[in-house]
Amino acid sequence: MTTVTNVILTENAAQQINKVLEREEPGKVLRIAVIGGGCSGFQYTFNIDDERAEDDLVLERNGATVLIDATSLDFLAGSEIDYVDELIGASFQIRNPNAQSACGCGTSFSV
Repeated sequence: MTTVTNVILTENAAQQINKVLEREEPGKVLRIAVIGGGCSGFQYTFNIDDERAEDDLVLERNGATVLIDATSLDFLAGSEIDYVDELIGASFQIRNPNAQSACGCGTSFSV
C-alpha cells in the first residue's frame, strides 16, 4: 500500500479507479470529499474531476489519481481508501479512524 500524509490508497482501489476513468476523457481524476449530511452527520462523496486546487492532497498509485481537498483531509487523516467486491455488492470503502460511528451503508459517519 502507498501512504501519502497518512491516507492510504490500496491496490484494489487503484485498479477500480483506473477502470472507472477508462470511460472518461483524459485528465480526469477521482475526487473524494467529506460533506455535511447523511444519516450520521457527514458523508463521503466520490466525483470525477479535472480541476486540482493548490491545497489538494494528490494520491497516486499505479496510474490512478485521487484528489482530496484540505478541509476533507482533516476528516480523512489516517484513512484507508479501498475497493471491496463482495457477494452483497462492490463499492469503494473508507476505513476512517476518525469516525466514531458509521451508518450501515458505509457512506455516512460521525466524528
